[in-house]
Amino acid sequence: MNKTLVILAAGIGSRFGGGIKQLEPVDDHGHIIMDYSIHDAIAAGFTKIVFIIRHDIEKDFREVIGNRIEEVCAAHHVEVAYAFQELSDMPDFPGKEQVTGRTKPWGTGHAVLSCDGLLDSPFCVINADDYYGKEGFVKAAQFLEKEQYGLVGYVLKNTLSDNGGVTRGICSVQDGKLVGIKETKNIIKTAGGAEADGSAIDTESLVSMNFWCYPQKFMDVLKNGFPVFLENLSDPMKEEYLLPIIADAMLQDGVAFTVLSSHDRWFGVTYKEDKPDVVNSFRKLIADGAYREDLYGDLG
Repeated sequence: MNKTLVILAAGIGSRFGGGIKQLEPVDDHGHIIMDYSIHDAIAAGFTKIVFIIRHDIEKDFREVIGNRIEEVCAAHHVEVAYAFQELSDMPDFPGKEQVTGRTKPWGTGHAVLSCDGLLDSPFCVINADDYYGKEGFVKAAQFLEKEQYGLVGYVLKNTLSDNGGVTRGICSVQDGKLVGIKETKNIIKTAGGAEADGSAIDTESLVSMNFWCYPQKFMDVLKNGFPVFLENLSDPMKEEYLLPIIADAMLQDGVAFTVLSSHDRWFGVTYKEDKPDVVNSFRKLIADGAYREDLYGDLG
């Protein structure tokens, strides 16, 4: 069965180089976090990669990232495609004049909607700048064969930063099914575990890191839902069409989401100060034999 990995990369800035966290090297050979996600996806059996970017960064994206990864994917018979998220890409709707002058993107749901016409199989969605670990990709690839809805959940304690608060979607799970997601801001490490705004949080809780599993028919959910979202905007300048909010509405409608738990440690450069720890973590993974120094050399 064909399986597609959709990578949310439209947030990468138009200026490439230092300071763009998605492009920060994380090992001694210049690989970025996205390289590890693509490696793990290919190893797990994904057959297509779709990058969601913006038209204004396409040239730089292909030169700095895309062309190199296209060569890697071609060598392993993996297709690469590009989707483009643009603020102006929206249907006519009552009150459209209210969003004149808006600069904020429409969110992750809108980003995935830009893949319409490119997805011909079940697919997963991930962030460009998060390291998810091998376990999640293996479980996701196997789960996609069921053509159902799912979410790869991570243990909260494995997703915290030593350098400040983070926002995580804390999952309520019953019998392996997602019951709800509560977006919780400013979660910080404490001597006893973690807390947000003074309230303790169970560090063994599963959280969403935006690693979703979808049947192909999810695109119809997005196409039908986006106009409804636009017609009911409460804050035309800031409100976003987000995957967790869409999932919550689907849960209320009785759609089941299976939670696939991963015990891998998440890495990401939320703060500039996180980078040394991320680099050291990848060095340890390589030293322990989880990856080769040439990264893609073990894919055959």
